Amino acid sequence: MPFSLIVLSSASIEAGTVAHLLLALGVLLLAARSLGELARYFGYPTVLGELSAGILLGPALFGRLAPDLSEAVFPSVGPTKTILDGLGTLSVTLFLLVAGMEVDLSRVARQGRTALLVGLFGIVVPFGLGYTTAHTAPGLVGFDPGGNPTVFALFVATALSISALPVIAKTLMDLQLYKSDFGTIVIASAILNDLAGWIVFAVILGMIHNPGEAPNVWGIVLHSIGFAVAMLTVGRWIVHRVLPWVQAHTAWPGGVIVFSISFALVSAAITEWIGIHAIFGAFLAGIALGDSAHLRERTRATVGEFVSSFFAPLFFALIGLGIDFVSHFDWVVVLVVLTVACLGKIVGCGVGARLSGVAPREALAIGFAMNARGSMEIILGVTAFQAGVIGERLLVALVVMALVTSVIAGPGIQRALARRKPVRFARALKSGAFVLELAAGDEDTAVRELAAAAARATGVDAGEIERAVRQRRTASSSHLVDGVAAPRAQISGIEWPVVALGLSRTGVAIEGAPATSASLVFLVLTPAARPEIEAEILSDLEATLGSAELRAKILAVQSYTELLALLRADGAAR
Repeated sequence: MPFSLIVLSSASIEAGTVAHLLLALGVLLLAARSLGELARYFGYPTVLGELSAGILLGPALFGRLAPDLSEAVFPSVGPTKTILDGLGTLSVTLFLLVAGMEVDLSRVARQGRTALLVGLFGIVVPFGLGYTTAHTAPGLVGFDPGGNPTVFALFVATALSISALPVIAKTLMDLQLYKSDFGTIVIASAILNDLAGWIVFAVILGMIHNPGEAPNVWGIVLHSIGFAVAMLTVGRWIVHRVLPWVQAHTAWPGGVIVFSISFALVSAAITEWIGIHAIFGAFLAGIALGDSAHLRERTRATVGEFVSSFFAPLFFALIGLGIDFVSHFDWVVVLVVLTVACLGKIVGCGVGARLSGVAPREALAIGFAMNARGSMEIILGVTAFQAGVIGERLLVALVVMALVTSVIAGPGIQRALARRKPVRFARALKSGAFVLELAAGDEDTAVRELAAAAARATGVDAGEIERAVRQRRTASSSHLVDGVAAPRAQISGIEWPVVALGLSRTGVAIEGAPATSASLVFLVLTPAARPEIEAEILSDLEATLGSAELRAKILAVQSYTELLALLRADGAAR
């Protein structure tokens, strides 16, 4: 008998449960991944789509429209539900491992006073504001009668104080600010903020670990801080010693992935056993792993992809599946939580930044960056909900607040710094403006072909596009890099840039560069009202297509879908 069947038989799982479980997982993952990709396409956090998948498949929609079918696919009781809950716990534990691996302790040391002040004020001000609100008016933030008001107020204060390092890092990367001085200050401050926040949360969970007994607060504090110190000293030393051996004597990437996950799970088990919470142990294990100089960047990326491709979508979809977001949506609670969270974090971090000598605009931008809560806030809320600290109304409000603060972080930074995210050429490509094989042998004919394709995508007359391109060419050559031409024009009839691409296996003669023929011809059309976009797209084209290998791969594609997949894999479409 196969091992899996032996295990299932010993657990007395009814016949058909395996098929039932696989069906539920398949539907949930497909929906979560699909909606996550859709959200990312429109510029929103992936977690928004993953949560939406669970909400649509859960009691909020599917459960209302087809309750019997919903219960059949996603049962509320029984072995399938138990296994899904277990997978949810495993998912959040591994997600915290990846979040911890993003922490770079050396960046904290480099920023020193600024990071300390921003991190300190970024947790003290929202903590005080959150505690005061929850203590004086608990009903406004979703307190349910019968709960512990002190623990509830402490949790609300902590929840409104914590940031989301992975979301902040991704936002800064998208804005090309991650490696700047501004980005270093934000990341260093977020690391201190999150370390303090998760230690406080671990203490709160420890206070309710044994209901009915007087909580040994100082014992919990000492356990939490003691374990954190041990992991960041002895744990880091162990990882630093073991990783080289693992990478030298095991197959890559399996060996190091197993070691990383095993280390995180053991650490999580220890924190659960001493009365804190598993996710705290996994987070610290991630920091110890990520801080090792022996952890290769490829390994870090592989572990991150492994977790984010399966476990993260599953966890966030399960959240939506388990909560009726329609029935428990309370506008008052949502608005109060969102207002207090944004006010406390933006003001607190901004004040800390100003006290350290940061300019006003940059200080405001730091506040917006640190205000992003994202997935970490959701994990915090779900953990507290499962522990009985909060009810459904506050959990829904925290999820909404996490998503809203993540969405507004990027625009808030751009507006505060009076800058915006540069436009990338791949985002302006249109399927209808892709010509697989140009018939042209010269630039004018190539422009005519591409103008006809671009006209279909923009609604602008093809003749007008041709005239604008010819007029522009009198001032500058279309030649960009070897084998690439980029004729361009600024068009008054469009609001967003459009890039048409034509491939030529025989080559197109480029005017003004007689010794050069182009195999890739990009027709770049940008809004006349926003001339700066043209320079951004041309700069991106030049940087991306500097690789002869990538140019050869683009020339070999057989469809627009293949082209988009190639650019996405190369990073050009992000």
